[in-house]
Amino acid sequence: MNDDAKIIIRAQNVHKSYSEGEIRTPVLNGCSMHAAEGEFVAVTGPSGAGKSTLLHILGLIDVPDLGEITCRGRNLAGLKESERAAVRNRDFGFVFQAYHLINELSALENVLLPAMLRPWPEYLRGRIEFRERAASLLSRIGLAERLRHKPRQLSGGERQRVAIARALMNSPHLLFCDEPTGNLDEKNSRSVFDLLLELREEEKLTLVLVTHERDYAAAADRVYHIHNGRAEETGRGFL
Repeated sequence: MNDDAKIIIRAQNVHKSYSEGEIRTPVLNGCSMHAAEGEFVAVTGPSGAGKSTLLHILGLIDVPDLGEITCRGRNLAGLKESERAAVRNRDFGFVFQAYHLINELSALENVLLPAMLRPWPEYLRGRIEFRERAASLLSRIGLAERLRHKPRQLSGGERQRVAIARALMNSPHLLFCDEPTGNLDEKNSRSVFDLLLELREEEKLTLVLVTHERDYAAAADRVYHIHNGRAEETGRGFL
């Protein structure tokens, strides 16, 4: 298998600007990067450099002004929004700094949400298996006793663990994490990061992690540093 055949996601010459009134702010300016099957890729850079923008474009949450995003060699440009949503829900998982849990739902119900976004007949056929998968994930991350707890009844570290379980609900190939430990204290931050690495191995995931933490980036297979709107691949020693 050649190197290109191992690449699961690639951004090529991506440009992105945002406008507010007559003010146009360029963020990405010919940014290129890729992640191979099973790889842990860290994305670093100063605040405002475009790290989150790049992650959102890779994950089909946002669209570039120019450039190409390919997944397993398939060009994702030009997909209809319904097709983009299907790819996001089926192939990608997302963990953000803010947990984005629904306060009215239990931990188990929050984890089940991606399965419920499948075509309704598919969800109904598999609802028992989906519920078992959600409970199993919560048990795996140490929350077997918290299935019925609402987010307000959980600590920050527990909420982020629920968010991680939700991201894995549909067995994605790619897990995108945007500063997932940014709201946590040092102890919980390290615990969540270690959990991500463990789950990456167990679930056979490709992990793309935006982080400011030097130790976390140093553990990656490869590091991209965003500067002046471009992604520079660096050695881990750059930190």
